[in-house]
Amino acid sequence: MSDIQSHYADIGSGLVHYLTAGAGEPLVLLHGIPQTSYEWRYVIPLLADRFRIIAPDLRGLGDSSRASDGFDKKTVAADVWRLVHDHLNLDSFFLVGHDWGGPTAFALACAHTEAVRRLAILDVPIPGDGADFSQNGRRWHHPLFRTPHLPEALLHDREHIFFDWLFDNYSYLPNSITQADRQEYLRTYRKPGAMSALFGYYRATAQDASDNQAFLAAHGKLRTPVLALGGDKAFGRGLDTLHSLQRLAENVRGGLVPNSGHWVTEEQPEFIAAELRKFFLEEPR
Repeated sequence: MSDIQSHYADIGSGLVHYLTAGAGEPLVLLHGIPQTSYEWRYVIPLLADRFRIIAPDLRGLGDSSRASDGFDKKTVAADVWRLVHDHLNLDSFFLVGHDWGGPTAFALACAHTEAVRRLAILDVPIPGDGADFSQNGRRWHHPLFRTPHLPEALLHDREHIFFDWLFDNYSYLPNSITQADRQEYLRTYRKPGAMSALFGYYRATAQDASDNQAFLAAHGKLRTPVLALGGDKAFGRGLDTLHSLQRLAENVRGGLVPNSGHWVTEEQPEFIAAELRKFFLEEPR
């Protein structure tokens, strides 16, 4: 991480912490849960020779300031837009989202189709695509996290137990997320309000689905070129990510991340970086 710089920006709705590296075409990376921008630590050095990378901590998470509401992905995407467009003065960029960063990236691409040149979604379907977002109960924690107040009470001072369970069971390669990595994630999620923010991303799922369906009804499928990749092992989303985006966008390609569970950027960073490089540097057809 020595060549990656840390910054803060006041975007009006709060302070956003973000990482930067490299030079070239702007590339925005949106992390998942229970991660932060730290999840891109292996991917960033593999892309920084060709891209100007911006990796923010999403609303309420990481080292960004805590928010008590506004976790629908349109609002989270608006925060990213204020950082990238208003603060960093970027009119167009490539965009990647993993886990909840994926629906956020999709919302940003829908809101600013002229700015998002190409979009990559990693191991997550998009709410409102017509399928079951939680994979018929395989993501049992989704309904728990949407329950008001209960998960806050259950997981208070026990965050490490649940984080360890997620990282161990939703990965395929053992030790791809080390104890030191987990402590870095826990450092931020143990801050007051962070777990409530995490749960807020899940509690906004119905609103996200409604917003995405409204976009489709008004504009038809997203026309931005999309790359959709899912982990092929354990609790990776497999081809669900590709099939979800095919229901929502016109120009979609993708497939499987080999030998990876859900944590694709940490289990297979070389593969992810190579696929992103190929997709974003491809000449327009």
